[in-house]
This record gives sequence, structure tokens and C-alpha cells, in this order.
Amino acid sequence: MAQQAAGPDAPNPFATDPGDELPVGLQLTWRLRALIATGRLASGERLPSFRRLAEWAGVNVNTVRAVYAGLEQEGLVVSLQGQGTFVAEGIEAAPGLEEIAIDALRRARDAGLGPRELAIVASACASMPGALEGPAPVEPGEDLPDLAEESEAIEVRRELRRQIGRLEAELAAYTRDLPGGLPTAPLRAEAHIAGVEELEQTRDTLIAQLSEAQKAAELRAREEARARVRRQGQLAEGEERGTSSGESPLERAMSWWRRKS
Repeated sequence: MAQQAAGPDAPNPFATDPGDELPVGLQLTWRLRALIATGRLASGERLPSFRRLAEWAGVNVNTVRAVYAGLEQEGLVVSLQGQGTFVAEGIEAAPGLEEIAIDALRRARDAGLGPRELAIVASACASMPGALEGPAPVEPGEDLPDLAEESEAIEVRRELRRQIGRLEAELAAYTRDLPGGLPTAPLRAEAHIAGVEELEQTRDTLIAQLSEAQKAAELRAREEARARVRRQGQLAEGEERGTSSGESPLERAMSWWRRKS
């Protein structure tokens, strides 16, 4: 039985199926390789500990240790003594792979086929010489897709995601200065593949939020600078009064302490 994650209704993405024809170690390896290949696990990101992932996957700790060792041999992860296992630097992710896979799975489902049949046939075709040579078979009456246009759309979405990622990272530094009531990107009730228009809307929303947050941060910095000047003036005035009134050394020491506190 598949284990559940922390949320009562959230499926555990690392759960393995001991009854599957694929060994649990291979199931876990493919899961992690997919996450790394698509950039879901980014370069430098730390992987779960042996014990934690073994608990999530429902496998032995030694199985996880073997999985990590295999990924390290492939150059996908690195293990640092006393620190953990991390995704290797310099891995070029291909987020478009996820879209291609989901599209293929949906088409297989619509044809009444399961994901395992799709994986078996895809693997068999890929291992045969000349499998990708020539045009793909087209059903009668079906137009051949414009591959150049499709590839361009994927690249546009990929660039938009890069821009969104950079904006989100920059916006994270302005959390305390982000005003309320700013426009936000529309929320989707179901998981889906974001199109170019939706990604552009998300990017433009983040740009607007970042601009307002930067203005708020500049205003806050000016106000804090003015407040410091006022405090310094008040302290200087207080020191002058203390000296003229014959403030004792201990009193002056306590005044200094309170100001530093």
C-alpha cells in the first residue's frame, strides 16, 4: 500500500510499490533522476537523508544508500562528508521533458492505454536502429504538427520560467516591504501545464510586485535614516544635560548601557 505524506490527502511522491515488476530501488532511482532532469531538484539542492527517504519510500536504508551511490556514479549527485547528498553542479535541466511526458501519457490514456505500456513501447522503439529517422506516423486525416513552432513555444515557456524564477528569488528579499492589495496571478484549482500567456501574466505580476516592494523598501530606509538622526540628536542632547547636571559615573554608565540595548 502506498504511503501518505504529511498531509492527509496528499500522496507521497516517493512511495514505491513492492508488487511492481520494477525493483523498488529502480523505481526510486527513476523518480530522483526525473526530478533532477526536469530541474525540480536544482543543482546544489540537498536531497533527503538516507533514513528520511527510506521512510518516505517504504524501503530499507541500504536501498537508499545504493540509489544515491548509483546517482553519484552517474555524476548526478555528490556526497559531502557530514553534510549530506546534493544535486551536482552544472547539470542542465530540461523542464520541457515533463510537458512532453505528460502529453504522451494523456494521449495514451485517451487511447485506452496505460503508462507502463507507453514506457515499454517507447523504450523498445528507442533501442531500435533508425527509430527516430523520418517523419512520425500520422493517422489518416490528421495534420502533421509544426515541430519548429512547437519547439519555439517550448523554448519561450522555458525562458519565461527562468525569468519567473529570478523574479521570485529577488522578491524573496523584499518580503517585509511587499505592500498588501497588490495584483496576484490567478490561482488554478487543478494541476496543469502553464501556457505562454499565463506565464507572461505571472511574470508581469511579479515585476509589478517587485517594483512596489522596492519603492516601499526605499521609503522604509529613508524613514529609518531620519529616525537614527533624531535619536542621535536626542542622545547628544541628553549627554550634554547629564554633564552639566553633574551626572555620576555610574549613572553615565547605565545611560550608555541602555542606549546600546
